[in-house]
Amino acid sequence: MHSMDEIRKDKPLAGIKVMELASVLAGPSVGMFFAELGAAVIKVENVTTEGDVTRKWKLPKEPSNSDISGYFSCVNWGKASFAVNLREPEGLDMVYSLAAQCDMVLVSYKPGDAEKLKVDYPTLKQYNKQLIYAHITGYGLQNPRAGFDAIIQAESGFTYMNGEPDGPPVKMPVALMDVLAAHHLKEAILLALLHRERTGHGQYIEASLFKAGLASLANQATNWLVGGAIPERIGSDHPNIVPYGTIYGTKDAKGIVMAAGTDKQFRDLVTVLGRPELGSDIRYAKNQDRVKNKQEINGILQELIGKYTREEILKLLGEKRIPAGGVFNMKEVFEVPESQEMMLQGDYEDGMHIKGVRSVAFNTEDNMAVESLSPPPHYGEHTREVLQKWLGFDDNDIDALISKGVIYAREK
Repeated sequence: MHSMDEIRKDKPLAGIKVMELASVLAGPSVGMFFAELGAAVIKVENVTTEGDVTRKWKLPKEPSNSDISGYFSCVNWGKASFAVNLREPEGLDMVYSLAAQCDMVLVSYKPGDAEKLKVDYPTLKQYNKQLIYAHITGYGLQNPRAGFDAIIQAESGFTYMNGEPDGPPVKMPVALMDVLAAHHLKEAILLALLHRERTGHGQYIEASLFKAGLASLANQATNWLVGGAIPERIGSDHPNIVPYGTIYGTKDAKGIVMAAGTDKQFRDLVTVLGRPELGSDIRYAKNQDRVKNKQEINGILQELIGKYTREEILKLLGEKRIPAGGVFNMKEVFEVPESQEMMLQGDYEDGMHIKGVRSVAFNTEDNMAVESLSPPPHYGEHTREVLQKWLGFDDNDIDALISKGVIYAREK
């Protein structure tokens, strides 16, 4: 069992305490971000559901007897699991006592649910005036709908745009709206910490999946708002640049993509491929002309690239500094040297070894390495420790609460 004391004192947010009432992906990813930066993060898990639902979201090959699923593990490194029933008055009092000691609370309730559970901001603020209450919603505070990534991908325009021209709309294979909303909430929390540093006051902040998705539409939104064109499905092609993002097949049946965003890069590309005259052809010399004649130039490029294996063409393009890369599967992704800098590794007492990926993807002058981050916690792994060290309960008190079903504690 991993102790909560395994905290890196040299981290920028060492000493910050976070209570995570959120579940699934968006909110917990924010919790993991702060854990990586040195905060102590208590993940409050619901006794009535045996913890975060993602513990049970397993692939067919995953072991059925473990409460650490691949999905759960993606956003829960470095946390302590405290299992409690919030519907019991004693359980609710524990959460209030924790709120009194924490710097921030992360929640992902749909509007109105926090009030029903009595863990809303006005209630928790009574116990801690400096508390930062960070709320992930689906659509904002005025819309009571729950936020599900697949639905919001569809309703924010991403699904409609995604897919091949002659195929149906396609959802992206990660919960992108959750990820985007989490990033916006992190930014808001950091602003709230600065606000508290300057004023001494906490505050309520909220970020929604829908608005985060909308804010991330980038040029596709303005292609409509400014250009008057509804973005249609174009596969991996780029609507404004050619060649950019298109997948070209190689002789060994693998794929590459290129990012020739300037006319000079295009001229360099066709020169390397042995067709320099294409760089001055009036149909292709300028980017806007290549966009108009995309089908023709992509066909020519495919024929030229198809003469090489993936390794050969990437080496050739790399030597001439023409932006290109392979279409990698997940195994290949983690064979890239830069991927190693993002890896997390941990061990459990039963001998299980686990790997993961950092959520912090930046570095500062002081080393941001997180080698000591504890692996994702078992359900209720730290319940006893939280009650003892944070709330002053003794073993008899804890045993009584376990027998009453108010808490669950995983024992060694």
